[in-house]
Amino acid sequence: MTNLPQPHDRLFKALLSHPETAGALLREYLPAPIVALLTPDNPELVSETFVSQELRPVYSDRVFRSKTVTGKEVFFYTLMEHKSYLDQQVALQLGRGIMGIKEMVAKQDPDWTVLPAVLPFVLFHGAQEWTIPTEFLGVVDADPAFHPYLMNFSYILADLGPIPDSRLARDARLRAGLLALKYGTRDAKSQMAALENIIAALLEAPELIIPVVIYMLTTFPSVDQNKVHEIVLQVCPQEETKMLSIFAREIIDQNKQAWLQKGEQNGWMEAILELLGERFGVVPEWARLRVAEADLETLKRWSKKIFGAETIEHVFQ
Repeated sequence: MTNLPQPHDRLFKALLSHPETAGALLREYLPAPIVALLTPDNPELVSETFVSQELRPVYSDRVFRSKTVTGKEVFFYTLMEHKSYLDQQVALQLGRGIMGIKEMVAKQDPDWTVLPAVLPFVLFHGAQEWTIPTEFLGVVDADPAFHPYLMNFSYILADLGPIPDSRLARDARLRAGLLALKYGTRDAKSQMAALENIIAALLEAPELIIPVVIYMLTTFPSVDQNKVHEIVLQVCPQEETKMLSIFAREIIDQNKQAWLQKGEQNGWMEAILELLGERFGVVPEWARLRVAEADLETLKRWSKKIFGAETIEHVFQ
């Protein structure tokens, strides 16, 4: 299946767009002394992004603003690292983000006298264990005598790989998202073994089914239309038609680039025949002829009707 650009980024941002889920991530993964200082309010998402354009394919970032019980403002710069290999430049990227947030605050208040704390937090879901130093000076080539005079910081790391699936998160929505992310970089056998746990989490957080299943469509090679149908029937059978229509649209969107390469009309013809087979079983010859003879606009119109139609005949009315 053709991959959408940055599926990890899409799920990460969809997951943390919910203030409650972002709050659960911070409360469950930050050190206990820091969590004890935070107010019970959910963090506020800061809209600015601090990952430079050339690094977007490598990192996804989110910035949250919170308050402490002592009345201080604190920013959490959350970076997701999802490459299949380890990159020591993550510390440099964090440093840029920290300074970017401080500069943003300084511009907003030109008369500032103190700047807020910015805590860097890395969520890693690569296939191998994280072995890079979590201190900036760990990647700086300098003699120890220089260290007191050089910029340094430590970052909080959540490496999903070694964490047992059952302990990834207490919050169901967060658990569903982290499970999908954890296995999105694993081999197909591991992915399918984890599918039951992902579905179990989605049963507790069905509102996350769309971003999670779309993510699996682009990162789990064995998750196809048939498997999507099974997941939908387990998680939200009462909305089967609506969900399948959304995923059918996503399947079409995923393959647009490939279709453009072979001819858009041929691509739509293939997709509609595949979706008809998924929805109604064997596609009769008369339906295949109708698809072969249709123009592009008609094919697009039929594609929108497939999962809402009661019979294959209704698709072509």
